[in-house]
Amino acid sequence: MRGFKLLVAATMLGGVPVFAQSAPMNQASTNDPYIWLEDKDGAKALAWVEAENARTLPRLRNDPRYAGFYRDALAIASAKDRIPMPSQRYGRILNFWRDADHPQGLWRWTSEADYANANPSWKTLIDLDALSKAEGKKWVWKGATCLMPEERLCLVALSEGGEDAITYREFDLQTGQFVANGFNLPKSKQGATWVDRDTLLVSRDWGQGTMTASGYPFVVKMVKRGAPLSAATEVARGAAEDQLGTYASTLTDGAGHRLVMIERRQDFFGGDKLVWTPAGTKKLAMPPRAFAQGMVDGRVVFTTQDPWGSVPAGAVAAVPLAELEQGRATPSLVVAPTDRQALDGVVATRNKLIVTYLDNVRGRMAVYSPTKTGWTHRDIALPDNASVDMASTTEHDDRVFLTVTGFVQPTSLYAYDAASTAAPRVVRTTPARFDATGLKVEQFEAASSDGTKVPYFVVHRADAPLNGTTPTIMTAYGGFNIPMTPSYNGGLGKLWLERGGAFVLANIRGGGEFGPKWHDAGLKTQRQIVYDDFAGVARDLFARRLTSADKLGIYGGSNGGLLMGVQFTQHPELWKAVTIQVPLLDMVRYEQIAAGASWVGEYGSVGNPQEAAFLNRISPYANIRKDATYPEPYIWTTTKDDRVGPQHARKFAARLKEYGKPYLFYEDTAGGHSGDADIEQGARLQAQQMTYFAQKLMGPADAKTAAK
Repeated sequence: MRGFKLLVAATMLGGVPVFAQSAPMNQASTNDPYIWLEDKDGAKALAWVEAENARTLPRLRNDPRYAGFYRDALAIASAKDRIPMPSQRYGRILNFWRDADHPQGLWRWTSEADYANANPSWKTLIDLDALSKAEGKKWVWKGATCLMPEERLCLVALSEGGEDAITYREFDLQTGQFVANGFNLPKSKQGATWVDRDTLLVSRDWGQGTMTASGYPFVVKMVKRGAPLSAATEVARGAAEDQLGTYASTLTDGAGHRLVMIERRQDFFGGDKLVWTPAGTKKLAMPPRAFAQGMVDGRVVFTTQDPWGSVPAGAVAAVPLAELEQGRATPSLVVAPTDRQALDGVVATRNKLIVTYLDNVRGRMAVYSPTKTGWTHRDIALPDNASVDMASTTEHDDRVFLTVTGFVQPTSLYAYDAASTAAPRVVRTTPARFDATGLKVEQFEAASSDGTKVPYFVVHRADAPLNGTTPTIMTAYGGFNIPMTPSYNGGLGKLWLERGGAFVLANIRGGGEFGPKWHDAGLKTQRQIVYDDFAGVARDLFARRLTSADKLGIYGGSNGGLLMGVQFTQHPELWKAVTIQVPLLDMVRYEQIAAGASWVGEYGSVGNPQEAAFLNRISPYANIRKDATYPEPYIWTTTKDDRVGPQHARKFAARLKEYGKPYLFYEDTAGGHSGDADIEQGARLQAQQMTYFAQKLMGPADAKTAAK
């Protein structure tokens, strides 16, 4: 579940074997013998975790391959010849950087002219390793929000151990120091936006009755410089039953226009929009799933997942700022993708709008220019069979940085002036992290249970025998409108592809690969089709003899971890190995664990009888059977995960243990939902997972394979 977007019927689709729990829903919760493992930081639960880790780690780390996997993964993650991704702020290039000497990271800057050099001279703003040591906390970088248009003052977001809960501190880019007696918002799940130099609009835990059931703030208050938080004044309020809280944000453009909006997220996917001025707020009449993305020449640009006036779902629309300030919103169409396309990103520069989109899951880019009567556009030629993403834009001019990446194509950073007719030019390219000689990328389609063609990519050796013997790992996400696209993964290439393994990326429904319809097809009680899509891809791989059930492993995290749990319980015969990462697994109780109540819009609620029956039927935790034969899974999570929570993974492993089923369980004590406390943790988690897959799909290590 990506950044702020976060982080998915009584009958099933025909032909799908589902093992329903026999107990009624209320008994399923009451009779759960592992509720005690939901006490995330309880002594008894942590003792259980410690014992499980002590059983699992020797199995993985004593494998002769583990040390090499860890060494290679750490070397790739900490390589100093990586691209220092730019952020254009305050007339400078800012960058957040981790390496072996700075595992938690440096926030640093250089001049725009120096960034063009091969080896820029960087100046440190914040050394997170040093700050953590000085303050006795493990600070994890979560970004910065700067006051426009100058961008000198920034709110730096820091997380202790990688949690979603953050602390905001005011930082001055000119002095390179935290502002003495500046804004300081203590730890909370929170959001803040600048109104002016001395004013913030803040959503946070203001005390009893200000957080939703899923743990997000729903009260927005104005905080003034120098005043205590207790003096903050309320400007907007949602409700405790909202799923994701209420937040303010600020849009500006190069012409000096400014708009402060407040969004009440009753649902994970959208909610009410309001315009805020010192005189008060005005609610806008617009679809819940329409979101402001930027502003160009006084026109506020939105993406929408629902039809809006004459604008179709999945399109880009624009509304004049003057109209919004009056509390009205009549959209005009900027661009609407075709049936095989989907919006990927929309960003504004000083005078242009840049749209990146997917065309049959391949990246494309176009530049749109405002005219008196609408917009003109031109397509920008970039490499095919790749993903295209914006790395940095600024409203001060039309210069942008973008990245292009593919499965065997190292990521390249391009510089581009959207106001010129010159083509984007490569300014940096990641050195190859693995030997891609002889590798081939293909895209196929598999038929799902309803006949829909589901695309997927395969990366494998061109000379691999088509006899089902190739060790293969496959992943997907299938939720929250998030597309899975081609990208360069040095660790995957070095640890797996170089050793003769193959990789599969499945573009199943629930994601955003083909716009809102692709996502909405898998919502709530329709979700079984997502799981059918994934199983259908596996069967298509077998039919093509690219691999076989004895050589196929699968992995996924978060909502993708739920996907893995369902595949484990519904189709154990299709997989030899299953890695389940930071997962949802107890779908009967998911609303009561961590931030689970915020995802009712994706999964449904046990408060709805039809949805409850469906959740009970697909819940991996509820559907483990004593009489079934399962592959040995590797389940891992983190104690600091305050989004999904480690409770799901713990209970799933405990149930497998109760039934005498083989499993591996590991819980890291830091890292939050994304396991990103530092580069060592990421390398460790990757090495453990690849060791597991090598054991299951490639067999025991010998002297030759261990030495690689």
